[in-house]
Amino acid sequence: MALYSAAAAVLAALERGEGGLKKLVYNSGFPHVRQLYALVSETLRYTSVLEKLLDGAALLQAEKKLAPQLAKVLVYDLLFGKGLKCGGRWKALARRHRARLEAELARMKVRHRVSRNEDLLAPEKAASTAAFQVPRYVRVNTLKTCVDDVIEFFKRQGYAYLGKAASVEELKALSGKKFLLDLHLPELLVFPSQTDLHDNLLYTSGHIILQDKASCLPAFLLGPVAGSHVIDACAAPGNKTSHLAAILKNKGQIFAFDVDPKRVAVMNTLLARAGVTGCQLLQQDFLTVDPRDRKYSRVTHILLDPSCSGSGMVTRGPGEEAAPSAERLQALAGFQRRILSHALSFPALQRLVYSTCSLHQEENEDVVQAVLQEWGSAFRWVWLREPGGAVGQGLVLTPSPCRRLVTAFPSWPCRGLAAFSGAESCLRASPAETLTHGFFMAVLERCREGAAASSSLPAAAKENPQPGDGTEPGAAPKRKKKKQQVK
Repeated sequence: MALYSAAAAVLAALERGEGGLKKLVYNSGFPHVRQLYALVSETLRYTSVLEKLLDGAALLQAEKKLAPQLAKVLVYDLLFGKGLKCGGRWKALARRHRARLEAELARMKVRHRVSRNEDLLAPEKAASTAAFQVPRYVRVNTLKTCVDDVIEFFKRQGYAYLGKAASVEELKALSGKKFLLDLHLPELLVFPSQTDLHDNLLYTSGHIILQDKASCLPAFLLGPVAGSHVIDACAAPGNKTSHLAAILKNKGQIFAFDVDPKRVAVMNTLLARAGVTGCQLLQQDFLTVDPRDRKYSRVTHILLDPSCSGSGMVTRGPGEEAAPSAERLQALAGFQRRILSHALSFPALQRLVYSTCSLHQEENEDVVQAVLQEWGSAFRWVWLREPGGAVGQGLVLTPSPCRRLVTAFPSWPCRGLAAFSGAESCLRASPAETLTHGFFMAVLERCREGAAASSSLPAAAKENPQPGDGTEPGAAPKRKKKKQQVK
């Protein structure tokens, strides 16, 4: 019943104008945010149908103590979803009125001359929904299991495994109880969009993570090797953090930041269920973190997915924020530029992925271009000692050229908009072209002096500093000639 109470509370907050759907779901305190988001989104999608059903069946008149928002989510799951997932008084109430509600639904279909529930939606909404449906992506949590075992589990549950997809078109054609291995990501399974796995044992035990493909790309592109120290700068609700932990095989250290205590609590629950260790959750604004703190002196990888407009989210119902104004976009972009520049100031940084769930150039290519111009076309960190300073003390950070925007994942079909020279190195994702939510990603990587630019997949972060090579903070720099001190 906690799910329905949480969903009803989110619907009520939306009606009062207290925020957008995504924000309200994440701030709800409900541990299974994806499940809650899906229920509220679908209830909103059917809201006009549900209101007619409640009115025709006179449910609210018969049940005076039943709040309209709670009635909507209960009736949605009873008639359009997978069936009620609660017991007690509310399930008994729904059963008492089920026959009347089903009869009213049948009358509505006759009046509209349709046979499917989906056809009761407004024509423009039904067309929009069909056009932008994306598959159900399932990331295998390799901290707890492996792809082959998960495939065998689903086969025992009656699903038909069709092998590895060869094209996006194969993903579009999925239907019924069939699934594929994704054509790009090796630990991602793909099911038809209507597949609901929130009650599946593998999900509730943390063996699988329900995560959109585009959301899996940032950690995949970052690709830290086991033993690395990594920052997830804007981590909640934690799916990317758990993906990083899986890539690291729980070997190394992750610092995961979020300023909101409720989101940190949700993230703590999710990471514990996923079996993540070696991750320190910090309730702190990442912009207030001191890059010179020795605690972060070994951080070589940063995943930066800051607050954005969320315009790339496919499911956008009545309650979602409208298209952001120019002022709102300008404010978001200013924040994104500051936090990206701040992330680049960590002295041992080797590779950074910047991502947003946004379609707007202002939050994507324009942010990357502005930061490149701010720092120069690339970056290098030079460590020098102050007079009389011991090794590893009084180090001074000086920017100079040699950081590059990497052409990551060359085979990915969607590239950055031609906003500046080199923007094609960035990646984009979209419902139409990649069957995912809308996303943007840019990869920035340290290059050694004289190194040629290269295309790169995240395989092994080949430019990680090795102990004693003079590049890590606290190490005496290798010098072929005497360097001038920075004053």
